[in-house]
Amino acid sequence: MQSAIDAGQRHFGENYLQESLAKIAALKGQDLTWHFIGPIQSNKTQKIAQNFAWVHSVDRLKIARRLNEQRGQNLAKLNILLQINIDSEPTKSGASIEEIAELVAGFKDLENVVLRGFMCIANPLNSEQNFQQMEKIFKQYPYLDTLSMGMSFDMESALENGATFVRIGTDIFGKRV
Repeated sequence: MQSAIDAGQRHFGENYLQESLAKIAALKGQDLTWHFIGPIQSNKTQKIAQNFAWVHSVDRLKIARRLNEQRGQNLAKLNILLQINIDSEPTKSGASIEEIAELVAGFKDLENVVLRGFMCIANPLNSEQNFQQMEKIFKQYPYLDTLSMGMSFDMESALENGATFVRIGTDIFGKRV
């Protein structure tokens, strides 16, 4: 990670809370922006709310409310992305397409978090279609500014379809062991 920081990288995404807390502590003071991109359990929201600037994987208002309540008053608003299960895959987390409007509306009364956009993990068998569909959904909310989609293996297609964040950890750090 230090090599990436030395090369100018400032945004880092993490899937695993305990691992990320150790990295955040070890790299404190280096002006880094931390993104939590893994699944969120209710019992982990406090540490997420206190240690990250972005959360890409909110899929329920219950989690958004907990993050809102647990965000320190001394911290900037927590940037939230709704994770959408764009291909309705039973093994993936994320809200359904049908839930999006209700979830977006649920953010209006939250003071310590701000909804910035959407995140999805495309099905590798039809990622192009998933990205096109997410771009259409994203355009329905012109006041949102962030679309996180695409990983090392499909980032070009994601960027062609409007991604503003891509998650390319494997290309930078190699496969997880």
